[in-house]
Amino acid sequence: MAEKILIIDDDVDTLRLVGLMLQRQGYIISAASNGSQGLAKALEERPDLILLDVMMPDMDGYEVTSRLRKNPATVSIPILMFTAKTQLDDKVTGFEVGADDYLTKPTHPTELQAHVKALLARTAQKGTGEITTALHEHHGYVIGVLSARGGLGVSSLASNLAAGLFTRSQTDVILAELTPGQGTLGMDLGAPNQTGLTEILQGSVVEVTREKVQSVLVPHNSGIKLLLASENPRDVTLTSQIQNYEALVGRLASFARFIVLDLGIGLPTFVQKILPMCNEQMVVLEGSPSTIQHTKFLLDEIAALGIDRKTVNVILNNRQRSEAQMPWTKVQEKLGHSIATTLTPAPELFQQATRMQTPAVMSQPTNMTSQQFLKIADSVIEREKAR
Repeated sequence: MAEKILIIDDDVDTLRLVGLMLQRQGYIISAASNGSQGLAKALEERPDLILLDVMMPDMDGYEVTSRLRKNPATVSIPILMFTAKTQLDDKVTGFEVGADDYLTKPTHPTELQAHVKALLARTAQKGTGEITTALHEHHGYVIGVLSARGGLGVSSLASNLAAGLFTRSQTDVILAELTPGQGTLGMDLGAPNQTGLTEILQGSVVEVTREKVQSVLVPHNSGIKLLLASENPRDVTLTSQIQNYEALVGRLASFARFIVLDLGIGLPTFVQKILPMCNEQMVVLEGSPSTIQHTKFLLDEIAALGIDRKTVNVILNNRQRSEAQMPWTKVQEKLGHSIATTLTPAPELFQQATRMQTPAVMSQPTNMTSQQFLKIADSVIEREKAR
């Protein structure tokens, strides 16, 4: 995808000429004719680079740079100052307020292009370094929970597994719902209208810092920390922010002993990138022929990502009491993959948990289904210790 360059200059000729020059090089160009307009566009568009004139009537380039550097949303955008001034002091002032590079007018097109390419390349390397650093911070045990289709209980398993891990280990546990626009855990756990995940995904990858991720974690009375997806359907487009997802999971893994990821349905691109980062994967299904077939396809695709099938634990979730439920042995045979655990139907348990705005294992810890969740947590802890 072509990089976007924002040009902020009160000289119309400069805007036109420089803009055309860079457009011919394949860049997407946005323009602002004064400092205030430039600040607004920088916040709205998050360009990859800002070309900024120093001498402007309403707000000079130094002030614009200073404000950009004070805003977390624009602090990392590279700035190339562009001015007719040649005095050394002016350049020093530019660097002191946060400019990355400096050119004087008039400049040769080849020189401008060289500086632009160098700045963009430097920023790309920095972004990659941030992700690598985040991944290397990893020390927590990450579990990704997903299913082949909706309505099978992914969020229920994820939330109760997280609560069970906290109950058993009494250590830091994070439950992260990574499905923007499809959030349900916030309402179920008494923390609706959360925008934490949206904020993480909307910015650039270099903004996914430890401080930023920590600031959006929500403590819950169950003892776990939550990162929740919004309920706004429009936010589903944020699943395209792949680098942000990778950096986010790396950061989360440095904050807690256990990190449970609610990955939702299927294998969108972001899930394909995240699953290999997980220490283990849990796939939820029910005992119906169509779901078994869909899950079989899902398991094949997970293996195609290079993930060892042995790290994939399949959970059979019998959500309703019915004589038509297929025995787990039959499900296992048709699936061609071992069933790690079977959950018995307990609709009253989950209704009570929703009323209490807490995971089921916290509302009735002695219930048979709650005990099954706790056994899953015990198995995870054993595998975590053995890694």
